[in-house]
Amino acid sequence: MLSTMNSSLPKTILLVDDDDHLRIMLQDYLRREGFSSREASNASGTMKILQQEKIDLAITDIKMPGKDGLELMQEVHKDYPQIPFIIMTGCAPEYSFEQIVDAGAADFITKPFPLRILQTKINRILYEKKIHQHLQKALIRFENLFEDFLGAIASTLEKRDPYTAGHQRRVGKLAEAIAQEMGVDEEKTNVLRLAAFVHDIGKISVPAEILVKPGKLTEIEMSIIKTHAQAGYDILKNIEFPWPIAEIVLQHHERLDGSGYPRGLVGEECLMEARILGVADAVEAMSSHRPYRPALPLSMALEEVSQKKDILYDANVVNACLRLFNNRLSIENVLS
Repeated sequence: MLSTMNSSLPKTILLVDDDDHLRIMLQDYLRREGFSSREASNASGTMKILQQEKIDLAITDIKMPGKDGLELMQEVHKDYPQIPFIIMTGCAPEYSFEQIVDAGAADFITKPFPLRILQTKINRILYEKKIHQHLQKALIRFENLFEDFLGAIASTLEKRDPYTAGHQRRVGKLAEAIAQEMGVDEEKTNVLRLAAFVHDIGKISVPAEILVKPGKLTEIEMSIIKTHAQAGYDILKNIEFPWPIAEIVLQHHERLDGSGYPRGLVGEECLMEARILGVADAVEAMSSHRPYRPALPLSMALEEVSQKKDILYDANVVNACLRLFNNRLSIENVLS
């Protein structure tokens, strides 16, 4: 029985068909099986129902006056992408099963059909939807735990280098804002933020007296500082992240013209996430106090990266950073 799939609240299924007799027959069947159901005869009626109620699954005919079932499904998915669709088809040759699935349908069923076949399809789709929801919640919990883990690593590093306390988190916030301004997708933006939280983890291998030295660093001391990108990569590379965090950390001091380190990568040989991180890191570092110099005004930091765009820094990244500060951000709400 379908009712065995239901939780304490019945799932609501939306039926869309211009055939009143079929719609009423299916609605009666679904209610006997323990579902709540709603019905509409066309696209406009469907959209009104969706604005008022939570729908768990939709079953729609493919050929209807006005918008057909595929057009309706695609319109619904713009605002309600979580609603799976079963498309009911006749023998219309203009619609192939490949087209129906490629358009976003969870399944299709050919008229006339036994109700037990429809029952099986509904059963499977709602079960898969439930599993997907559980996986999403588990992923969110994992990401939160992982972020806490990276935060703990960053805090450990900052205890050795108090002058850069909060630096990695501020860089993460700025890198995230730049990525969003550039239209980078949400997953890559989150990965970039996480990589920023530990981008200086390799400094744990640098002697503390060099990190806090108040005067100008010698050439040898600077060469030791520059080992931190490779050291960070070496620390992170054996952790089986589902994202290229170690590689982003390795590349965050690479520059477009090949003058960066440790590999001397040129242009797009460097990951876009690392190019974003490089600009965020440079702006934050110049805008913050260091033992060997006072903080520079934000305007000077932005001018510096602006002058070096297309030389050291990716122009698209720099332009996005400049837009952020020119349009809506301030040093206080990004770098604090």
